[in-house]
Amino acid sequence: MDRVDILIVVGRVLLVFVLLLLTTVFNVWLERKVVADMQNRVGPDRAGPWGLLQTVADGLKLFFKEQVTPAKAEYGMFALAPLLAIVPAFLMFMVVPFGQPFTIAGRLVPLQGTELNVGVLFVLAMSSLAVYAVVLAGWSSGSKYPLLGGVRATAQAISYEAAMGLAMVSVIMFASTSTVGGSLSLSDIVAGQAGTYLGFVPRWNIFPQVVAFVIFFLAIIAETNRSPFDLVEAEQELVGGFHTEYSGMRFAMYQLAEYCNIFSMSAICATLFLGGWNGPTFEGDVPTFVSAILPTVWFLIKTYAIIFSFFWIRATMPRLRYDQLMQLGWKRLIPAALVWLMVSTVAISVRQFGLPWN
Repeated sequence: MDRVDILIVVGRVLLVFVLLLLTTVFNVWLERKVVADMQNRVGPDRAGPWGLLQTVADGLKLFFKEQVTPAKAEYGMFALAPLLAIVPAFLMFMVVPFGQPFTIAGRLVPLQGTELNVGVLFVLAMSSLAVYAVVLAGWSSGSKYPLLGGVRATAQAISYEAAMGLAMVSVIMFASTSTVGGSLSLSDIVAGQAGTYLGFVPRWNIFPQVVAFVIFFLAIIAETNRSPFDLVEAEQELVGGFHTEYSGMRFAMYQLAEYCNIFSMSAICATLFLGGWNGPTFEGDVPTFVSAILPTVWFLIKTYAIIFSFFWIRATMPRLRYDQLMQLGWKRLIPAALVWLMVSTVAISVRQFGLPWN
């Protein structure tokens, strides 16, 4: 590995880091404006043009606020928990391809943080690691209210992570029947969705795997603690949830991790089910630089379509009770995911080997 290779790796990592930070700032503003419009309000309109700098102002406010540490807190774990929340949120997006590969100095560079042949497993591992941030924050605060919130949040995350994983297995199995060859790389899964059915229908996994898509979508809403599954931070029941005792930058890190997770999970959903960056580039009909950036534009359009649905659901649906949340996860989504996995297995076997009596 020479100097150019090192610079390319550093540049890819920095690009992912900057992209997540910028999208987080934009997404907080976008959610406020979207929900305000749906509720016939104005939303942020003072700080910067159209209120775009309101999120920056909130971040600066939290940066300079005092960080209070409870007297009975386990200081090491109390300080470490916010890092355990934000680091997996950044790492999860590292394996997501958000554009077409390009060439620099004779080297083919994928437009993603890093290319892993086990990218799907890496996503599941980072999603599981984020649970520790919640339970450690609740336990280390030295108060029964954050502890209760942390336990409830952990039960919710484990419940819906099972359904999410089963839905992902169905997609991976279906992708194994294409030219990808059963790869767990997200880049290969995107490549397997290139082309069309019947000449005009995109070859996206959402069409043959629509049930898995619905299960995965509901699961990522619960995984990111969004309404109507936001019992993790239900102020009416838990005084603020697992981060009741956090303030200043530590609290800001949890908020940053939440919005990074929203973007990352939406991007993964678009990658697995909506073809990722696949889309028409109109090569030859538009300038070359436009054709080069169109794949990233398609990726962002698909990702933000899912993010918009997050905001729409928040403005529309009331919060579930905790027993309703757990019943939906264990009695509806997980059995449905298991049944769909069996149906997919049979259908894929018939597709590959034909009917057993033939």
